[in-house]
Amino acid sequence: MKKDLNGAMRSNGNAMFIPTGNLRAITFLCFAVIFLAASCKKEVNVSNAEDKQQMAVESSGNVLNQYTGHSAQTKWELQQARAATARYKNIQNALKDGYIDINVVAENMGYHYMKPSLVDATFDIRNPEILVYNKNHSGKMELVAVEYAVPLTSPRPEGFTGAGDVWDEHTGFSLWLLHAWVWSYNPAGVFNSTNPDVHLH
Repeated sequence: MKKDLNGAMRSNGNAMFIPTGNLRAITFLCFAVIFLAASCKKEVNVSNAEDKQQMAVESSGNVLNQYTGHSAQTKWELQQARAATARYKNIQNALKDGYIDINVVAENMGYHYMKPSLVDATFDIRNPEILVYNKNHSGKMELVAVEYAVPLTSPRPEGFTGAGDVWDEHTGFSLWLLHAWVWSYNPAGVFNSTNPDVHLH
């Protein structure tokens, strides 16, 4: 009886005799494999849950998902503009990087901060010359749009892919200007110069 309990395993009706020492090693190994498998499964599930949650947050908070009628290339370019300016949601980062208050405050736009060193003949999606903020009801500045500025002495910039972007020839500032509402949804269009949903506070 003792020999059967300690030294035998039955598989498909056939007896397989294993020395007691080896049986303990096999039993330990089985428990180790089961434990590791459970741990890995838990870790994968947590990781997947975190990834899904992060993706949901990014998707729900990305106003670019609400714009339609643009090519995949244009959407990708708008996403580049958004990603490159994410750190400027904190206005202190913009000030540290050389953006200054140019005292241009306009209803349906907001408060304009320019980085003078960027104003040249080059259109760079990831480096907008102007950041547009608006105050929320508590008075905190929130990034609502980016704006590109190229001197009028240069030809009208090509800008984003497609014909959707509308450059304003602003003779008062002697600049070609283009808004991209990548941080606050604009029902009038992502490239429209004004946003009816933005009101000064």
